[in-house]
Amino acid sequence: MSKKVVIVESPAKVKTINKILGKDFKVLSSMGHLIDLPKSIIGVDIENDFEPKFIVLRDKSKILTKLKKDVEGAKEIYFATDPDREGEAIGWNLIPHLGEGKKIFRVTFQEITKDAVERAFRTPRDFDKALINAQVSRRILDRIVGYKISPILWKKVGSRLSAGRVQSVALRIIVEREEEIKRFIPQEYWQITAELKKEGYEEILSASLEKINGEKVDITNQAQAEGIISQLRTNSYSISDVSKREVKRNPNPPFITSTLQQEAFNKLRFNANKTMMIAQQLYEGIELGDGETTGLITYMRTDSVNVSQEALLKLRQFIKGNYGEKYLPEEPNKYKSKKSAQEAHEAIRPASVLIDPKDVRKCLDEDQYKLYELIWRRFVASQMNPARFEYKRIEIESGKAQFVASGSTLIFDGFLSLYNDNEEEEIKADLSHYETGDNLKLIDIKPSQHFTKPPARYSDASLVRALEEAGIGRPSTYASIIQTLVFRNYVRRDKGYFFPSELGTLICQLLVEYFKKVMDIGFTAHMEENLDLVEEGKLSSSELLHEFYLPFREELAFAEANIEKQEDFVDKKCPLCSRQLVVKWGRRGKFLSCSGFPKCKHAQAITTGVKCPSENCTGELVERRSGRGQMFYGCTRYPDCKFIANELPKPV
Repeated sequence: MSKKVVIVESPAKVKTINKILGKDFKVLSSMGHLIDLPKSIIGVDIENDFEPKFIVLRDKSKILTKLKKDVEGAKEIYFATDPDREGEAIGWNLIPHLGEGKKIFRVTFQEITKDAVERAFRTPRDFDKALINAQVSRRILDRIVGYKISPILWKKVGSRLSAGRVQSVALRIIVEREEEIKRFIPQEYWQITAELKKEGYEEILSASLEKINGEKVDITNQAQAEGIISQLRTNSYSISDVSKREVKRNPNPPFITSTLQQEAFNKLRFNANKTMMIAQQLYEGIELGDGETTGLITYMRTDSVNVSQEALLKLRQFIKGNYGEKYLPEEPNKYKSKKSAQEAHEAIRPASVLIDPKDVRKCLDEDQYKLYELIWRRFVASQMNPARFEYKRIEIESGKAQFVASGSTLIFDGFLSLYNDNEEEEIKADLSHYETGDNLKLIDIKPSQHFTKPPARYSDASLVRALEEAGIGRPSTYASIIQTLVFRNYVRRDKGYFFPSELGTLICQLLVEYFKKVMDIGFTAHMEENLDLVEEGKLSSSELLHEFYLPFREELAFAEANIEKQEDFVDKKCPLCSRQLVVKWGRRGKFLSCSGFPKCKHAQAITTGVKCPSENCTGELVERRSGRGQMFYGCTRYPDCKFIANELPKPV
């Protein structure tokens, strides 16, 4: 047995780190959390200053037993769990079980490369108790909310339902957007475009009506638009002003967790969970074909845009050598992290800028390649010079009306040579031959009808952005928040956008009415700020938990006493005992249940009244079903009849 043992979380890291450290170390995996709060009870002694009761998880006891055996004879244990609050707590909780009589060290690294790992082991540190306190406080907060509210939902709404502290606020954001969309009333408006031509030139200049009598135009109907056009047809047109200016467009900083999830959705259509899963693979290490497994990116759960001086120096050398000096700023571009960011972390970047995506494409699957290329390009572009455009605006007078035409031309591509992070393309138009005083001939003038649009439903990208802007959740939680809402069938994902289910809307409405503090976005953000203060050692865990629990306890008592049972009797009898059937809620939505439950356990789906159209079916009815966060229609005889459809079939 080696005298030095290293504990990591993921088995995928074991091989990579073992090769780096060599035969003097033995690397073992904890397979994530082994010690946690029990699942069967709340596990928090609220009356004893919120003392948590951590236990060895039943399904992880064999792993811990094996770890104990594997560390026998070792004199030193290095805990190399992930470099965040959760990783700190995972390692700390293992010490009482593995560390007796041994020297204990904590090591962290942002990338799994030879240099980074060896440097971390040369400079080990003690465990950071403030980080652990912050993680334990979050765990207790979430446990209290989940284990106190969920039983009320079981009693008042339906079995197998649950509520989460942060997930419920995210659900509220989605539900309220849906309500905005339903309330939205489209407003009609019209635009007028003139097609003009300068003598001696063939191209048409399109200009939009902007003002009449110096006032912004507000055209609300066709009659108004046609009345204006009838006057404009007889007018003369001339250019009253030509202005141009140079516009710079700066690169964005390298990715943090939230921006990576947003951009991966926008450009690759990856949902947040898929993005984090692939990023984890790139971080833990990829076999590059030479027998070596190398981590390709830095740690992917971060809210800091910091980049190490070493990586920055190598990047600047790379840009100068591969793109030329005109693409390299005189001084490095500087970016500022948000106030709550953990400054010890780095942005998500390639472990080595020299590992070009094209060179390792054969070693990656298609999704890994796409995400690595996205990260690599964004990082390199972040330290390149801005792109420069010439923007030209032409103002055209026509009697009392003013039209405007504009366009931009790319002068220098800068970082855009590598990464375009904006879907809007430049408005290409050659306006160089137009000058003040030019007379223009009217070729045609057209009205166009438009309607204002409701706010868009949230996607993975826009929901993560909304959560981040509101200060809700942290880098490690965004993907799990979304995954939980979909898994619980509180929302469904349709073509990348979130729709609250009927059940999700009901749960949200009840929680907002009876748990105003828990569901308040500002209060939830305040709790996140307090967790950061605990991490910084500026606030005790006890103070945070007491501040949260006092108002929560009052809301809990009020909800238990006042929420009405959410069920309705229907005019149908139970086929087993002839009692009346009642509509109940479950994790998959509404269903019919015997009012004599639990003595009679009969339950049945609520059917649509439409018969199954399958030729192999006996004419059973179609019911609305759900699975994997998606709603669909299926035969009540499933799985004997496998008919399913995304839309309700037409009656046959």
